[in-house]
Formats: sequence, structure tokens, C-alpha cells
Amino acid sequence: MDIGILLAGAAGSDVIFACAMIGSLGLGAQWLAWRLQAPAIVLMSLAGLTVGPLWSVVFGTPLLSPQATFGDVFRPIVSLAVAVILFEGGLVLKFENLREAGAAVRRMIFIGGPLAWIMGTFAAYYAAGLDWASAVVFAGVMVVTGPTVIMPLMRQSKLGGRPAQFLKWEGIVNDPIGALFAVASFEIIRVASQGESIIGAGIWIIAAAALGTMLGVAFGWGMSKAFREGWTPEYLKAPLILASIVLCYALAELIEKEIGLVAVTAYGMTLANSKLAGLTELQKFKEDIAVLLVSGVFVMLTADLTPAIISQAINWNTFAFLLCMLFIVRPLSVWISTYGTLDRKEAILLGWIAPRGIVAVAVSGLFGSLLVDLSREGRFFFEGADQITPLAFAMVFTTVVLHGFTIGPLSRGLGLARKEKPGVLMVGANAWSVQFATALEKSGIDVIVADSNYRRLKSSRDAGLEIFMGEVLSEDAEIKLDHARFSTVIALSTNDSYNALVCSHFAPEVGRHMVYQLSISDDEENDERVVSSNARGRTLIRRGRTYDSLIRDQYRGWEFARTPLTDKYSLEQFRKDRPKADIVAELRTDGTLVLLGPNREARGGDGTVLISFSPELKDEKPAADFAPQPA
Repeated sequence: MDIGILLAGAAGSDVIFACAMIGSLGLGAQWLAWRLQAPAIVLMSLAGLTVGPLWSVVFGTPLLSPQATFGDVFRPIVSLAVAVILFEGGLVLKFENLREAGAAVRRMIFIGGPLAWIMGTFAAYYAAGLDWASAVVFAGVMVVTGPTVIMPLMRQSKLGGRPAQFLKWEGIVNDPIGALFAVASFEIIRVASQGESIIGAGIWIIAAAALGTMLGVAFGWGMSKAFREGWTPEYLKAPLILASIVLCYALAELIEKEIGLVAVTAYGMTLANSKLAGLTELQKFKEDIAVLLVSGVFVMLTADLTPAIISQAINWNTFAFLLCMLFIVRPLSVWISTYGTLDRKEAILLGWIAPRGIVAVAVSGLFGSLLVDLSREGRFFFEGADQITPLAFAMVFTTVVLHGFTIGPLSRGLGLARKEKPGVLMVGANAWSVQFATALEKSGIDVIVADSNYRRLKSSRDAGLEIFMGEVLSEDAEIKLDHARFSTVIALSTNDSYNALVCSHFAPEVGRHMVYQLSISDDEENDERVVSSNARGRTLIRRGRTYDSLIRDQYRGWEFARTPLTDKYSLEQFRKDRPKADIVAELRTDGTLVLLGPNREARGGDGTVLISFSPELKDEKPAADFAPQPA
């Protein structure tokens, strides 16, 4: 116990130690979530609760107390972090995506959003016991659903089609919408609490929001102009974006408090729709910064809770509020707003699934603390303002757990999950991979060929294959690529290191045994350049069979063939007839595709279809009772 008290004293008094702990806990939770394929939001919250209120219960004082450690700068730190998070959300929101989302999503945003806000306000007031002001602000934030939580749930449940598109785009678009609801309501409350007219306050807030939006648009236009004209060097672009976010936020705050959140959201949206060529690199930088800030905010907000606040939040009022939000507010807002655009089964599923995520907690924590400060400074006491953050976490935990466990059975029970077996994502479009993909398609395997180069995808388009143009490692692919459609990833680009990176990226999602790449070297076992097996995919075909050797044989006339095996024509007979052939895969009688390689030999058997790469059929004489089928 002495050690616990000693550590708590060190953390409480040392800002550097506190920063190190926040970063370590936040990123550690993110890493653990990646390893366990668990929701990062839950693990980050648990990390903060452990070093905050739980540590306080055990040792008498918290190991980490952000408000006490950072003092007056605690609130500005959280505000700036939330501003960058909202900028990142705006950077994903492209107007063309809203057009793709369909009528149901648009109606859910413009009709369902306000409906959920109104009904959520009544639930927060009558069920949770918040005052009207706190209820209005909190309900505005609870409109959002988290895309970072929804995406893994959809992949887990194999949910596809219209329901998947609805959930995905609703989460993307609603993130900034809910934050704007909270900003507008809080500002009106703040101004009204100072004795000014509510009507006058409302008019001023609308004007201030318009000014903040124009400022954000101006920043976005100016930055895209500077990048397009080459006024800034490449190495300064990412840091300049981060500095300009802070500047945009600070200038908007001079207009009116919390209007900075509106400005940075508009800034991100303007930049996203500017068709800027170098936006991919900026998105990567922004994703890294956002991950760091999100991790820090979650740890700080949860660690700043006290046992007293948590105990007050664990009561029948909270339980009643959760029931209202889950079984009344969400279903009614979806069913009313999307009436006539969704069938009954889709409406039931979408009326239930609405996990809250990062923005909901971050923005709730910010405005909850602002309302508490307002109670201390102004003439009004906002009862329950200190309960907003615990309620937000309760909503997150409940929805993530409940929806995570029920989305799969419910989507299957309603017949909305994909019935066909997931196919293959083939990364890298080239002459050999296109022929391989064509052979798989002719065997009834669903294939998506992905590449970031439009011209390299031309042969795939000409062959009638489905394509995905973009970087599969990017956040854009996380949104646009239907992950429920594939359970196998084959990296076949000409860059071996990139192939290994792709395999490492998808391994936690589909399983390391389901990611493949070609051999890197002719002497793979003894070549020092070969990446460790833990950091690459499984070897396809055999060791030493590299891309260069395959493409060389292809130019010599080798081609793919599909060979059905029967009682009369066995695997042994095939090998005798075609000794040079590389058996790449076999399609077994149950429809399972097995990609072959070292220690994964073909099994054969009646009804099995072999997919091989070999010299032209005319160069090898087949058995008399066998009719080969070119792929």
C-alpha cells in the first residue's frame, strides 16, 4: 500500500510523469485492443478507471488525477484534443459520400437526428434525473454513433447490403452533427445563464456559428490552395495542418466560446472536398495524431472521475435512461424517419444497433465539465452536470457490449447476414494476379482486386472483375471497402515489403492463417532479406516461387487451368500428366477454398477442383479420359 500511495503522490505532483502515464496507458490500451480484437474504447476507459477512481478506492488517493495535475490548463487541453478529433471526423465527410449513402441515411440525419435529440432530452430529464439544460446538451451528443465501433461489429457479423451501408454512413455523418447540436445548445444555455435574452442569445449563436463555419471554410480553401500551388514543402504539410487546426480553433473561440469546434469541423470538411492530391499522406498523419489524442482524452476523462460520482451514476435512474435510449428513442427515431425506405427486417435491425463511440464520450466529457464550471461561476446550478460523463461511459459500455453480442445472431435471424461464403481480397493488380483472380471467379469464388493505381486496374476491369481503387491500409478503405465480403487476403503486388505490411494489417482481422503472399527470394530459407514469418503472410505456392519467376513463365505461355478430379482422374494422375504444374489452390467439395504452399499440400479427392499454373495445355498430353478446362 505504501508503494501505491508513493506512486499516487508522484503522479499527482509531476506533470511529466502524468503525461507519460496517460500516453502509455492510452496507446497500451489501443495495442491490447488490436491484439485481442476487442473494442479499444472499452479498454481505454478501463485503463483510466483503474488509475483513477479504482486506485483511489484501494489506496485512498488516485494514481492519476488529471485535473489536479494540470490545473487551469486541463480544460483547454481537452478542448483542443476534441477539436482535432472533430477535424478528423470532418476530413472523412465528403459530400459525394452523402450522395452514396442513400435516402434512408439522409432522412435519418436530417429527420431522425433532431427526433433522437428531442426524445433523448426527455429521457435524460425524466429518467436520468438531469436538469433541462444538461439534458439538452447530453442528448445532442448521444445522437452520434461511432464508426470506429460499428465497422468491427459489421465485419464480425458478416452484415452486408443496405443495412451495413446505413450503419456505416450514419456513423460517419452523425459524428460532427451531434457535436454541433451540443455546441448550439450549450452556448444558448451559457449566454442565458448570464441573464441575457434567450431569443437574442439564439440569434447571436446562429450568427457566431455562421462566422465560425466561414472561418473554417476559409482555412480549408486557403490550405488546399497553398498545397495545390506548391507554396509549402512536403515535409511541412502535416505539421502545418496541425498548427492551422489550433489557430483556426483559437480564432473562432475569440468570436464565441466553443464555436471553435464548429470551425474546425468545417475546416476538415472543406479540405476533404477540395480534391487535394496529397490528402492521403495528410490523412495518415492526422490518423496518427487522432489516435494519440483520443487515447489521451479517454484516459484523462475516466481517470478524472471520482468514486462518489460513479456511485451516484450507478442507480435506477441510469438503468431507466439506458432502457429508454435503447428501446424507445433509437427505434422510434429510425422507424419514423426512414418510413417507406426500409423494409421491416432492416428497420428492426437498424432500430436496435447504435453503438456509441469516441466522439460521444469525448464531447460529453468536455461539455459536462463546462457545465460544471458554469454552475460554479454563474447564477444557476445545473443539477446532474457532473453525471454527464459517467452516463456517457455507461451508454458506451452498454451499447458496445449488447450490440456487439447481438448483431450477429439478430442479423442472421432476420436473414440480413451474408449467406454466401466470404471471398478473397487480392491486393496488387498485375498480369499474373488478374489471371489468378479470373480462375477463382470461374470457380465460384468472390474476388475483389485492389490497387491504388487506376491504370494497373484496367486489365481487371476488362476481365469483368470487381475492383477497389485505393490504398487498402488507409482509413478510406476501412470505410469504403466491404470487409464482410472477404475472409482471405492475398498480397500480390510487386513490392514484397508492402505485401508483408498488408498481411500484417489484415492478420488480426481475418486470422494470420488466412493472409498470403508470394515467396520473396529464390533461396528464401537462407536469404537475410526475408521478413520474419511473424511479420508476413503465409507463403503461396512454394518457397522460392517468386513473382519474377511467375511473371517470366507467364510470358513464356504458362496459364491457369481448373481441373476437376474424379474417381477416374485422381490427384496422382494429374501430377503425372502435368509434372511442371504449380498447384496454387484447390476448391473442395464443401465449397472451401484452400490456398496451397509449404506444408499445405493438395488433398485431392472426388469432386475437388484444382487451380493450377502450368505450361499451355497443348504442351502436356493429358490422360485420355480427362478434359482440361482453361481458367
